[in-house]
Amino acid sequence: MQFRRLPTLGGTPRQIAEILNNVMDGKTNNTGTFTLETGNATSTTINDERISVDTKIVVLPFSAAAFADASPFGEFSNNNGQTAPSTGTSAVVEWSTTDKSSGVYLSNTTRVNVRNAGTYSVQYSLQLTNAANDGQYADIWLKKNATIIDNTGKRYFLPARKSASEPAHVVATYETLITCSADDYLEVAGSVSSTDVTLEFFAADAGVPRPAIPAASIVVKLVSPLAYSNIYVSSQSQGQATVTHYANDTADKTYAYILVG
Repeated sequence: MQFRRLPTLGGTPRQIAEILNNVMDGKTNNTGTFTLETGNATSTTINDERISVDTKIVVLPFSAAAFADASPFGEFSNNNGQTAPSTGTSAVVEWSTTDKSSGVYLSNTTRVNVRNAGTYSVQYSLQLTNAANDGQYADIWLKKNATIIDNTGKRYFLPARKSASEPAHVVATYETLITCSADDYLEVAGSVSSTDVTLEFFAADAGVPRPAIPAASIVVKLVSPLAYSNIYVSSQSQGQATVTHYANDTADKTYAYILVG
């Protein structure tokens, strides 16, 4: 809605009074709305003839989808189990299920991709099983873009099995911070001292009851920059401004803006 403007050569006292009263009530012609582009777009253009190179643009959420906006995150699991191909060689953990995802996604069965640059918290949990008669170990580490990340290696020892029908179980967990560029991918890799060491999945047990136990799970979430810096005006010119934001694939994410100057 546009409020009355004064004629170029001035107005009547009534017109002036009306406009001043509207201004005092916050009714000015310097607001608008825009909806973020989708398709994992990372920028959206505002076209408004009132924008100049010096205009200050304040952006506010203006829809339920915009209010619900969050920093990128992803949670993935393996519900199939996994066996190492051999000892003395490395293998990467496979993921079969996307549990939750926004801006973090699987590009294949092993790669966890991030759409946005930043520092991410990465936490994995592996359900290790040892069916051997003696103690064994598994070495686990993280990789970024197929390159080993220094100092992420961990060794997990598994005791000998209790019996032929009851193997030993150990949960391997680790959390660290990893700085990524847009479109980087992360993997969990490892090697075992015996192929009797596997990742084992347990289906839900209605008799207990208990939920399913994934063979492996991983959570990747952006921790820096913070969510409040999600959306900002990155450039502007006469009649136009570019708004930069997290990769967006959500419809109807609408924001209001206020122009000052």
